[in-house]
Amino acid sequence: MVQTSTLEKEVIDSMLERINSVPITETLKMQILRLDKGECEAFIPRDTMWDGIFETFHGGILATIADSITCWSILTKIGSERKVATTDFNIRFLRPCKTDVRCVAKVIKTGRNLSLAEAEIYDMDDKLVAVSQVNYISLDS
Repeated sequence: MVQTSTLEKEVIDSMLERINSVPITETLKMQILRLDKGECEAFIPRDTMWDGIFETFHGGILATIADSITCWSILTKIGSERKVATTDFNIRFLRPCKTDVRCVAKVIKTGRNLSLAEAEIYDMDDKLVAVSQVNYISLDS
């Protein structure tokens, strides 16, 4: 069950339909924990097939998680039907991760064409693993 505090059921249903239509959601077994206006929180289990050379969660997969969850936080504000694409992305890895992760994304700013969001990725000991900012452009204009 997805937690929410300000979104209506129809908005949540629309968001979940959009999220579940993205193949990476199923591939990484992403589970949405919370949706709110401008926010998305998700749980992603670690699978060793996604490990890097140091037997930790691969940084590229963590980046994919941050990119996806920030996008969904933005869609809670601008509409789940909107077509958006990443224009720029950065991530800072703070520690290796050998556990499942929880990603918390929040919108920084939405604009007419560009929207910016940030993500924090935590391990199961609630230690911050990575931080990211992602900018999206609306393709609907």
